[in-house]
Amino acid sequence: MSTTLKVVIVACFVVAGARIIPSAAAPQNHGDGLGDQAYEAVSSPKANSNVIPDGPDADIFNTTSTDYNCELGEKVTIYQHDNDDSHIAIRWKQRIHRLDKVDTTTGARRFENPAFGLIWIGIPAKGILLDSKLHRQLANECKNAEQEKDAMALPSGANRTG
Repeated sequence: MSTTLKVVIVACFVVAGARIIPSAAAPQNHGDGLGDQAYEAVSSPKANSNVIPDGPDADIFNTTSTDYNCELGEKVTIYQHDNDDSHIAIRWKQRIHRLDKVDTTTGARRFENPAFGLIWIGIPAKGILLDSKLHRQLANECKNAEQEKDAMALPSGANRTG
């Protein structure tokens, strides 16, 4: 996407009266799918022009966003269409990537973007983001607010990672 086009898109949001949505730990359904960080970036005087969608396929409009806190202070946001579980969009390191669902036999939710080598694996206790090109973990022990609450409710000494 050219820099000029990005500037025009950001300007359209500013002119349209973009506003800051207070962030909450629970998933937010914004209707427009931009997520809390996108509202803050557009309406902030220091607009974050580094957030670049993964082309036109990284559609986050009319999605529900869920923020995950991971080990080592990493953060991931997952955007999902309520009526379409065949793909998700994931915000990682100031980029939004589209990942397509891959069927598993284990019950884990697995999504991949082969072009960028990203793999998101979600299980009830946590999520993990992998880089299949460099064969390494990008973010581990990623938990949303509900998963963090469930982990705190476990008796001491119990396996907290599932």
